[in-house]
Amino acid sequence: MIASADAVVIGSGAFGASAAYHLARRGVRVAVLERSRLASQTSPRAAGLSSQVRATPALTRLAHRAVVKLAAFTGETGQPLRFTRSGALKIARTERDAEQLGREVARGSAAGVEIDFVSVAEARRRLPILRERSIVAVTWSPTDCNVEPSELPIGYCRAAEKHGAVLLPDTPATGFEIGPGGVEGVRTPRGTIATRAVVDAAGAWARLVASALGAPLAVVPTRHQLLITEPIPGVGPEFPIARVIDANVYVRHERGGLMLGGYEPDPMQPDVAALPPSFDMAELPLDIEVLWRLARSVSEQFPIFQDPTIRVAEHRGGLPTLTVDDRYLVGPLPGVTGAWVMSGCCVGGLSASPALGEAMAEWILDGAPALDLSEISTARFATRGFDELELRERCRQAYATHYRAP
Repeated sequence: MIASADAVVIGSGAFGASAAYHLARRGVRVAVLERSRLASQTSPRAAGLSSQVRATPALTRLAHRAVVKLAAFTGETGQPLRFTRSGALKIARTERDAEQLGREVARGSAAGVEIDFVSVAEARRRLPILRERSIVAVTWSPTDCNVEPSELPIGYCRAAEKHGAVLLPDTPATGFEIGPGGVEGVRTPRGTIATRAVVDAAGAWARLVASALGAPLAVVPTRHQLLITEPIPGVGPEFPIARVIDANVYVRHERGGLMLGGYEPDPMQPDVAALPPSFDMAELPLDIEVLWRLARSVSEQFPIFQDPTIRVAEHRGGLPTLTVDDRYLVGPLPGVTGAWVMSGCCVGGLSASPALGEAMAEWILDGAPALDLSEISTARFATRGFDELELRERCRQAYATHYRAP
């Protein structure tokens, strides 16, 4: 145990691990607190896929920066990361969604991200399991990628440790010392760590941590699930990511089989405060029928999932945090000097974590990040209080329409 640190990061998932690494590499004395095993909760249960063209130019630049850093991850950190530049197809089955794709092509091109429309025949050439029925339009993004999600947060943890960070698994933050000037320390079962900076990257528990610091956090932990089939002949890593907008379903290659995941209309939103202190994400109740319903919703495009011989090799899920506008929540925690937050991963946080952790370190040390993060800053909710029922309903809607532009 250590007595003091320049910064304490709470949480060792993709957000926390990235923040810890980017702070430590700049000479900051960092302690990483993790209530369980390092990098063991929601992050390793993610899909590990990127999408560079986002809802706005600023968010697109952020996602693009993250993919650049993912490609350079092993060279930068010295840690392994299975990185596959598979490219991505995005499929519109309605005219409304085809118009959305047109806006995405323009936005991506303006931000320097390769993206354009392709014919259904070209999409099928790249993804032979795709069938052409009921497809109105398709875009192709050749530089999108997928990674092994379990390797990213633990890689950042180990790289941070090499830069002097102290990793403290099985060490929850149990409280905070707050003085007239702001944060003064973090209490743990093993003692108090004196510090002037705390980063709340506690994943599903981030709202509880923020509350203990004295500030509200408008996020709701929301269950997200995916399945991975056993190997299927002809399926390989060259298969691109595919997303169907109106169905909110994604498909990609994984370990010789196929991964299928998506966004159900009525997801579980557990009360994390009611969970026992010993709760581990492996204990999260899952429901595979949710995934089979999603598979049936894209049966015309992906009939392969209706094949009765397909077997599931893995069914997993976690609790990403959702915000009411389906965007990250990053920056100073309002009203608490020295407290920072990285939350609202909105399911796509793992692939963005390299750029967000870099930006968080710049924000803390330089006073502002190099990228414009105003659209995801905590300031946007600083004066807005949400009734609990309203917060949960709006986060549910954001989750259920994840691929649809507002």
